[in-house]
Amino acid sequence: MKRFQDLIGDCLKTVEEVFPWDLQEVMENDKSRPLLLDIREPYEYEAIHIEGSMNVPRGILEPACDYGYDDTVPQLVKARDEDVVVICRSGHRSVLAAHTMQLMGYQSVKSLKTGVKGWNDFELPLKTTDGKLIDSDDADIILAPNIKPEQMPPRRNQHRAQAAF
Repeated sequence: MKRFQDLIGDCLKTVEEVFPWDLQEVMENDKSRPLLLDIREPYEYEAIHIEGSMNVPRGILEPACDYGYDDTVPQLVKARDEDVVVICRSGHRSVLAAHTMQLMGYQSVKSLKTGVKGWNDFELPLKTTDGKLIDSDDADIILAPNIKPEQMPPRRNQHRAQAAF
């Protein structure tokens, strides 16, 4: 059985990652800016995102990348030969999405290593959908994981005791 991190590791064999500071440099200096694809859920994107990024949630990525579907995003479909940087909160979902896009024929797709969290850690600007800049400390709060106790793995001793029954 593979776990989430195993899947990411498998995909990293073919997916290239770009660090936030390198992406910022490309965005400031290159004439041909990459397409920034934020694959987080709409509520995540609305709260905080990199300016100029496009939001296509991971759940509809495949039909968004192809013609003939309700979710088709023509700008994204046409970007198969362009530079695309996929973005998520921490840089994990974006690796899986970039791998999928490679399978769908995207020639130059990368994942933003460390995601929006890393972007914020490097103190690069983040905005809300209404264009308001978010303070770096406030962004830390928004981007902090909110893991509930029931989402944590069982402790070893509990697991063994349950397995005996």
